[in-house]
Amino acid sequence: MQQSSVDSSLPQEASGVVFLDKPIGWTSRQAVNEVARLYSVKGRKMIKAGHAGTLDPLATGMLPIMVGEATRFSGVGINADKSYRFTCDLSFQTDTLDAEGEVTERFDVAITPADIEKTVKRFTGDIEQQPPSYSAIHVNGERAHDIMRKGGEVELPTRPVRIHSLKLISFESPLLTLEVHCSKGTYVRSLARDIGLALGVGGCVTVLRRLSTAGWPEVVMVGFDQLKAAPEACLLPLPQWLRHLPRLKLQQADALRYAQGQRIQLSRGNEGEYAVFCAADPSTPDAEPLLLGTGIIKPGIQRMILHPLRVLPSALPGLMAQQDN
Repeated sequence: MQQSSVDSSLPQEASGVVFLDKPIGWTSRQAVNEVARLYSVKGRKMIKAGHAGTLDPLATGMLPIMVGEATRFSGVGINADKSYRFTCDLSFQTDTLDAEGEVTERFDVAITPADIEKTVKRFTGDIEQQPPSYSAIHVNGERAHDIMRKGGEVELPTRPVRIHSLKLISFESPLLTLEVHCSKGTYVRSLARDIGLALGVGGCVTVLRRLSTAGWPEVVMVGFDQLKAAPEACLLPLPQWLRHLPRLKLQQADALRYAQGQRIQLSRGNEGEYAVFCAADPSTPDAEPLLLGTGIIKPGIQRMILHPLRVLPSALPGLMAQQDN
């Protein structure tokens, strides 16, 4: 008699994305763990979960948390543009570049909004930015902030980032509030520091809120209490998270081969990455196409070839279930 390691009577494991409005004081890992507990099924091990871009404990706002199979697509958020609103105090600076650190220098602030507007323009477009020494960047296998907290020294190299827009929201000396739309890898603390240096003052971040990730607006965020009350209603289906990718629909035979990791020859198609689906059965036209994963189309010798990129573990069982029906 064949035995199964999973109780088939248990509910299907959740899969999707939660846009958590992260509370101040929580680490990103703490937020992930709390969300994972909500979606874990009693009788099974803790569901897999991860986030799509770290937020410091000081920060609030959008933390996309991937649940279940969606963890395979966290890179969508990690590699995407993001928007923030932040307030920095120009009268001092700290070793961590935020309010959690030790004050290293104080400044007299005698600048005008016109000075700020002029300076802000210098920080739009492609710039070189030095990440904070207190950051999660790895240095010789160890995180920079761990080295610093043990009394070591870290001097991280600059790296290119893109500031799409930087808008002055308010200035009530010494507090400056800005809104930034930036590329992946941008550190708001470094941006505030560099603006302060250009103005000849401090630039310590005291308030930081992420407004959007990958074009998802602030209105989609949910607080943790709201999430606890209705976890299923707050879970964005995975196909919607992949909305930025064009869709490629395969017929059943090709879908089965794709789900087993095989390359698929196509009669036509443009190069690039796609969200791959199995086309709905013509007898059930109202049914949603089954998401199988993602793939990349590249030219072959005679035809275009679909190369599987990230195949969902549920793809093959889902296709087999369709056949049985």
